[in-house]
Amino acid sequence: MNILILHRIPYHKIDYHCGIDHAVHDVTYFGKPELLDTLPAGLRHQRVERPGIASSFEEAKTWLQQAPLRFDRVISLSEYELLDAARLREWLGVPGASVEQVTLVRDKIRMKQAAACAGLRVPRFLPLVDFLAQQPSEGWQGATVLKPRSGASSEDVVVFATAGMACEAIAGLRSGVPRLDSPADKALARAAFEVEEFIAGPILHYDGLVAGGEILALTASRYVNTCLDYANGKPLASFHFPVTDAALAWVRRALDSVGIREGSFHLEAINSDGELVFLEVGNRVGGADVVATFELATGIHLPSQELRILLGENGPLPHDPGHAGRGMWHGWFVVPGHHLGGGYHAGIGGIAVFRNSTAVLHWNELAIGTALPTGITYQAHEVPLAGVIATASADETRGWFESLFESITLAAPAPAEQSSDPSSRAQPQQVAR
Repeated sequence: MNILILHRIPYHKIDYHCGIDHAVHDVTYFGKPELLDTLPAGLRHQRVERPGIASSFEEAKTWLQQAPLRFDRVISLSEYELLDAARLREWLGVPGASVEQVTLVRDKIRMKQAAACAGLRVPRFLPLVDFLAQQPSEGWQGATVLKPRSGASSEDVVVFATAGMACEAIAGLRSGVPRLDSPADKALARAAFEVEEFIAGPILHYDGLVAGGEILALTASRYVNTCLDYANGKPLASFHFPVTDAALAWVRRALDSVGIREGSFHLEAINSDGELVFLEVGNRVGGADVVATFELATGIHLPSQELRILLGENGPLPHDPGHAGRGMWHGWFVVPGHHLGGGYHAGIGGIAVFRNSTAVLHWNELAIGTALPTGITYQAHEVPLAGVIATASADETRGWFESLFESITLAAPAPAEQSSDPSSRAQPQQVAR
């Protein structure tokens, strides 16, 4: 087949050669130069650079209008380019998920509407424009979450103590979200947001693979802290726990409700006093080290198997739909640095005993003197600290993370002038066991 990859994720995060036989298929990678530079030497492929000014769909369309080519598959594994790939497939007449199907799992309002129609409990929600227009006595009164309809990584998400406070802050251009607080293009900005009632309880995520509408593999995980906590500067972790028959049935209903039938999925829910509440779902792999822990637990590399499914080449898997665990219970953790205001990493304290723990499988510690990220990232090599562990039980894994987070102290960032000599910088500490 002729395969076009919209290449936005660094190659090592996907390892496309593990899921696509580049000796059998003709593969073209279309992306910005810095991402194309992550392609390994010796890989049989074509590469096409795009300017990165317009969307990948618009730039691919322009390229193909100038040099028409035929493709059998158009693939993107990036959350941010799933719609571009769908638009390109429809324009080229290539099989795969349609714009309508992708929109359903990108728009948080539409996905909750679909889940609710399937009988799943969802938080009460409204488009932001409707929320601002309603009477104060309507809807819910308690804590309220403001979020983009198609955002990721909890960017531009704000929780208000009451619905009234949310309404007043947003209407008064004091929401804390820059694009909502600007007087310019208010209507356009507000149309891109929703609000929903805050529901208390642990946040869970279910990750796996589906083909022909059937779940092939599944893990259940629970966060320690939340993605919003992480966006606000707190460390985040996630640990596997056993999948019950009831949870498996709920996941099936959730996927069916939004039409996810092929590929990987990352489904988030709130455990509200024992009842699962649908939060959101993506037809993609989860971030941070979801892929690594999933493979450790099941023996399945999610992106590779997803690519095989998308090519129609998937075969039997070494796993039943329940979490096998291999006798150990895995989890990942990540410590942010984006909230520190820039500068250079000056060190992290309270971690020596954890670094040497027998539970550690992977440990990535940022080199002192390295520039700290300025935006939210879960990439292990960009944050002050990240890793993967395994213990004998889910509770033990959770306890390990809670102890780590209680012990961590991040030094204040060093200004640029104090870290300008690369020779004075320590090397990153990486452990793999």
